[in-house]
Amino acid sequence: MKAYTYIERGRFSLLDKPKPALQDPRDAIVRVTLASICTSDLHIKHGSVPRAVSGITVGHEMVGIVEEVGAQVRNVGAGDRVTVNVETFCGECFFCRHGYVNNCVDRNGGWALGCRIDGGQAEYVRVPYADQGLNRIPDTVSDEQALFTGDILATGYWATRISEIGTEDTVLLIGAGPTGICTLLCAMSKRPKRIVVCEKSPERRRFVRERYPRVSVVGPEECRDFVMRHSDHGGADVVLEAAGAEDTFRLAWECARPNAIVTVVALYDKPQVLPLPDMYGKNLTFRTGGVDGCDCAEILRMIEAGEIDTTPLITHRYPLSRIDEAYDLFENRRDGVIKVAVDCNE
Repeated sequence: MKAYTYIERGRFSLLDKPKPALQDPRDAIVRVTLASICTSDLHIKHGSVPRAVSGITVGHEMVGIVEEVGAQVRNVGAGDRVTVNVETFCGECFFCRHGYVNNCVDRNGGWALGCRIDGGQAEYVRVPYADQGLNRIPDTVSDEQALFTGDILATGYWATRISEIGTEDTVLLIGAGPTGICTLLCAMSKRPKRIVVCEKSPERRRFVRERYPRVSVVGPEECRDFVMRHSDHGGADVVLEAAGAEDTFRLAWECARPNAIVTVVALYDKPQVLPLPDMYGKNLTFRTGGVDGCDCAEILRMIEAGEIDTTPLITHRYPLSRIDEAYDLFENRRDGVIKVAVDCNE
């Protein structure tokens, strides 16, 4: 089969590899129908993910059709259309039982697919702990509608859940990239009093303004002053930092009111400074870390009910045979790209 593979720092390549086989009775083999490219894949390419293993098939955003299941798999069967969770988790350890599935103690727990074990920018993928990692797609939901469920939508849902957004809150979202927009959609479902989106790119600001007219959109230079003028208590009640740029961590806590919640959704390339003397007295609560992606069934319910629609994010489509071109487009942010769908069976 064809599989997009991490060769070495700075280089991926489309290779011929053997079709994966069941290795454990809790595994499933999924024929990938549609995949996508995530910024985290670019982090692997550029050496920012030290745990990534050379030679693995990359990709952790995908949907597909179950082809084969192990003897202990109960929740899905051959022929089911499914989303694939970005995380591998056993469902039984202390962390899984408490919903902290990103910290599953299994040797492949957390983000493994496309990082430490073969992922889904390929024709087939093996999914460990299939009863945890796969969710059936409702018949009325298309592959395109479900594509981001297992990763960036799960991230947005998790971020808004732990941020405790209330109906009287002013919410600031920093970053309107793909993860930021998924976070925005989940924040909108909480119906806060107001949402402000801060984004550097004029194209992405325009994307948000055109599709979500009830949301205020600003650039980084005006963000702090705008939030102070349009909030009730001297800053945002909740800040969601989904940009991960050089200055956005500081911007996040500066725009927060005293006793606010600041949730870091972004994955940074470099360490961030926590200048405690500068923020003394703000009494902020920071919530950070990898997504606990255990809400996919609820996300699919919301998609089926029309409460979330991420299909406008798919701005470009390529076959797997042209995935190099798709990466080049996505990495260099050309032609207004937000997300790329990769057809893995063409």
